Amino acid sequence: MIHDALGGARTVVNVGAGAGSYEPPDADVTAVDPSQVMLDQHPGPHKVQAGAEYLPFENGSFDAAMAILTVHHWSDLHQGLRELRRVARRQVVLTLDPGHTRELWLVSEYLPEIRDLDHARFMSVAEVAESIQAHTVLSFPVPHDFTDGFLAAFWRRPEQYLDPVVRQASSSLAVLPAEVIKPAMDRLREDLSSGDWEQRHAELLAEDAIDYGYRLLIAGEDLPIRRSQS
Repeated sequence: MIHDALGGARTVVNVGAGAGSYEPPDADVTAVDPSQVMLDQHPGPHKVQAGAEYLPFENGSFDAAMAILTVHHWSDLHQGLRELRRVARRQVVLTLDPGHTRELWLVSEYLPEIRDLDHARFMSVAEVAESIQAHTVLSFPVPHDFTDGFLAAFWRRPEQYLDPVVRQASSSLAVLPAEVIKPAMDRLREDLSSGDWEQRHAELLAEDAIDYGYRLLIAGEDLPIRRSQS
């Protein structure tokens, strides 16, 4: 979906790039992240340490800008989105709608503290769309075998949340104190052992993907379709 949304861009700036997930393999990508620790994990040759709010590039430097599950970390969302529009002709943003009605069971049953955290960090999709002047908003149902480890990735694999390494990969889980996490994980472990979790959520085991409110926003210009050189 992200690659399609990028519209065949030849040059892409990935803002909040982290280790480079979701980047198109056939484009010239410049990774931007404020964390040198994250940039050191990025495999690409073009890396710039900077925040989204002040991108060190000239106007229109790139065909497209992408920002994937990062806007909730920015200190000034609107300024960051203006920067995406300034440096690229097309913008692609993946974010979470905090007001989405279907809530992940991990939040509703074990860690309601995440609800308050996400409502404080995530701006509504409508507001993000208005700020970036998005012309397209797409739902992203999370597959049951999704390889990214963000919060909702393990909705059908509950035992994964018991792994502290998995929890560290999700910012929502990583920031919660041990005195909140430990009793919640103890209850989850007990419910899995007793079969209570499976009994409550038997219908999930038949689902291939579920919409938990992740949205892909597309703004800016259509790009010329790249043709193979043959």
